[in-house]
Amino acid sequence: MSSLSRSGVFSGDMDQALARFSESISFDHRLFKQDIRGSIAHARMLAQQRIITDEEFSLIESELLKIQDKIERNEITFRIELEDIHMHIEQALIDALGDVGRKLHTARSRNDQIATDLRLWVRDGLDMIDKLLADLQRAFLSRCEQDAGVILPAYTHMQRAQPVLAAHYWLAYIEKLQRDRSRIADCRRRVNICPLGGAAVAGTSMPIDRQMTAELLGFEAVAANSIDISSDRDFAVESVFVLSLIATHLSGWAEEWILWSTTEFGFIKLPQAFCTGSSIMPQKVNPDTLELTRGKSARVIGNLQTLLTLIKGLPLAYNRDLQEDKPPLFDAFDTVIACLELAVPIVQGSVLQTESISRRLDQGYLDATALMEAMMLRGLPQRTAHHKVGALVAIAKEQKKSLVELSNEDFQKVDPSFDGDLLRKNLGIQGAVASYRSYGSSGPEHVAQQVSAWKKKL
Repeated sequence: MSSLSRSGVFSGDMDQALARFSESISFDHRLFKQDIRGSIAHARMLAQQRIITDEEFSLIESELLKIQDKIERNEITFRIELEDIHMHIEQALIDALGDVGRKLHTARSRNDQIATDLRLWVRDGLDMIDKLLADLQRAFLSRCEQDAGVILPAYTHMQRAQPVLAAHYWLAYIEKLQRDRSRIADCRRRVNICPLGGAAVAGTSMPIDRQMTAELLGFEAVAANSIDISSDRDFAVESVFVLSLIATHLSGWAEEWILWSTTEFGFIKLPQAFCTGSSIMPQKVNPDTLELTRGKSARVIGNLQTLLTLIKGLPLAYNRDLQEDKPPLFDAFDTVIACLELAVPIVQGSVLQTESISRRLDQGYLDATALMEAMMLRGLPQRTAHHKVGALVAIAKEQKKSLVELSNEDFQKVDPSFDGDLLRKNLGIQGAVASYRSYGSSGPEHVAQQVSAWKKKL
């Protein structure tokens, strides 16, 4: 059977090599629900506008739902000569209803049809991603209570910097994920614009009601230019950019926890259900899920690059190049969804190695900044206090002591006016954490306020 798209001026069937080269049914079949949903809305509008009869609409709607059921049960065989999911569904409709089925494509083109299908699919995908991000936020939030009071070393330049509450660390990830959700919401607004009715490129002379189909499909607005409608893939590129940033955030988290799970760090124990062993070393518990999360971020970023390259030289309006937007788009969503689905139980099931962490918290002079600020509160300029604390750290390193273990004489070597007993009150990990006062800091009161606020928000 010739493809429906080969009718008209064509007198013969498509070359089989070209059929294999140009088909998209192998990947766009997953749009069948969106295609049928859009077709039913289109047919309902045609009936309201008296372009088809109410009886014809009822037959079309009923048969499209049957076709959807058949596809879900794998009872329809996909054939490359029918090219894409639109032609498969339409051919099945025509096989069942004859001329009534042929009326469905009135006042639309595959150009606005696929644009509609993709927007519906991306909108659903963004909603799923947003839900999973919220689940991951809640997983980190639950850890704030689970790890209450636990202190971790925070790092800059991968060097120990200052002590922070573990809950403050988890809140940092909640903030990152919230920015991701904000970008999804913003992107969704631009996705949620209805192209249906733009037809091939110039619109249609048929008396259609585009506002009606937009409302039936849950779109917030109607796309305003029929030329732009058929060529616009900004929404696909933008959504994959958003996914790329999510994947990058997940990759950074995975990298951190991979390091934390090593013997060298000894900060966290990962749930073994998400780890694997070695084929030769029986003692190994490898963080493969986190490594794959880190690795799969490259796929998502690569998909973004593919889409940007795909559209960079296309003239208006529709070009067949745009058929190639679906594999990278689908893969980006599939990959990020899979990573998020695994991230949630990993965050929930991991255990901080508090004994190992606390045993080494006094290493790295994490309280040096607190000591410097204590001096500043007593009138020393910041640069002067910075220099003097640096000198005290040098003495402590030479004596293999912590700052709190320095004697009064050691303090007075740096500055005769220093009262060691007084300054030592600001030293130690607990003292340093308790000293934080600024909004957004790791001070216990501020962290508790943030946890409470996120509980209400989530």
